Amino acid sequence: MTNSTSTTTPVGAAVATPARAGRREWTALGVLMLPLLLVSMDVSVLYFATPAISADLHPSGTQQLWIFDIYGFVLAGLLMTMGSLGDRIGRRRLLLLGAAAFGGASLLAAYAGSAETLIAARAVLGIGGATLMPSTMALLRTMFTDPAQRAKAIGLWSGVMTGGIALGSVMSGILVEHFWWGSVFLVNLPAMALLLLLGPVLLPESKDPRPGRFDWPSVPLSMAAVLPVIYGLKEIPSEGWHPRYAVSVAVGLLFAALFVRRQRTGPSPLIPPALLKGHGFTPALVLNLLATLGVMGSAVFTTQYLQSVLGKSPLSAALWSLLPSVFIGAAGPVTTQLVQRGVNRGYVVAGGFAVMAAGYGLMAGAGTDSLWLVLAGTGVLACGAVAIMSQLTDLAMSSAPVERSGTASSLLETGSEFGGALGMALLGSIGTAVYRHEMPATAPDPARETLGGALATAGRLPGRAGGMLLDTARHAFTSGMQAAMIAGAVLLALAAVGAAVTLRGTETGQGGK
Repeated sequence: MTNSTSTTTPVGAAVATPARAGRREWTALGVLMLPLLLVSMDVSVLYFATPAISADLHPSGTQQLWIFDIYGFVLAGLLMTMGSLGDRIGRRRLLLLGAAAFGGASLLAAYAGSAETLIAARAVLGIGGATLMPSTMALLRTMFTDPAQRAKAIGLWSGVMTGGIALGSVMSGILVEHFWWGSVFLVNLPAMALLLLLGPVLLPESKDPRPGRFDWPSVPLSMAAVLPVIYGLKEIPSEGWHPRYAVSVAVGLLFAALFVRRQRTGPSPLIPPALLKGHGFTPALVLNLLATLGVMGSAVFTTQYLQSVLGKSPLSAALWSLLPSVFIGAAGPVTTQLVQRGVNRGYVVAGGFAVMAAGYGLMAGAGTDSLWLVLAGTGVLACGAVAIMSQLTDLAMSSAPVERSGTASSLLETGSEFGGALGMALLGSIGTAVYRHEMPATAPDPARETLGGALATAGRLPGRAGGMLLDTARHAFTSGMQAAMIAGAVLLALAAVGAAVTLRGTETGQGGK
């Protein structure tokens, strides 16, 4: 399979038709989907393993937080670096190196004998994940040169990515129930072994033929820009606007300004500024961030609603949350068909945001016993999100030069990390503010802070007092969720208008230089 870079086509000259992918490329896509699924699952795979890990390794409170968070922080901080590195040394080579690291770290994590070892293994898993995510998308971009086939492949990629996060928590619960906690990591090994075995045979190598020198100073600058912002935004929903978290965000933004300045003035930047000038690339980046904001902003509430308001066990809540995922797989391909049949991409993405807003609207009507309404809203929201992300990913990857496809993919995924953290901070803060306003001043302080605090306090109160406090807290939380859902619906409706305006001139397959 050959890939060509763009040249100026003389007027009247025939335009070469892109080569269509065959069985080899579609088989390779299937091989790429397995590690992608596992990387996305690793975000949530520890949800039900934590009690068993705590009983076995006896981590401190701080160590337990790091066991959870180190994977996501390392992954987010290294995405841009790994995307640029893959463009230079070869995306297949980086993918296989990452798969080896991911598999080795999974084995180390499964048999970790201390909290420190598990934290280190989770950090290496984050490094491996940062290589796998942009490499899979960059390879997909080079394997599928036909716009229609590429759009279909990206739709499948988006569905797998979204579904993996929901599936991770369920698989964690099932494995821990029947095996020991290390089994949640061992499931990674067969997929990574398959990738290492078939990758050299099925996947083409591709890289930038003229990459320039690697800009090493930009690596710590990018991490210093990303990590403090994501840390601060993720802590704000549960801890409030504490000065420490506000300072963390401010420090990250300062380093972000320094990072941008270096990219504009450096001779061989990690992120070439010209990449952002590609037709439709920057709007796709911003709108994708807003879509992720909507997905993660709702997840803050639905998880707590199922467990703390409806009283379901963690595993039962995870199984119920899988139900809306049934329809996710069809959303990307259906949207792709609409665009390929001539529906303007801007209107399709705008429609996706409108569908997401409708999902938020459904959840805004939830009471303290509205399981099916919340599940319906979550399903509608997820379908809209996958439809949006598949189209925006296709647009961004098509508008970026092939030699920079790894960098383009890493920018999209870094934007998604920011969007998720911002969604949790923004909508979580609205929900928390309403909850605290609704709770009576006479309630114990922990109960007035969070619903979790109310649950713990109610269990220690005698007689009917505990039940009354719990009912009040559940109504207050539901009120906060309703307010956040209304705010989210308004934001997504505005994003729909923005998509219709900014993407109106884009078409499937545009770009691809």
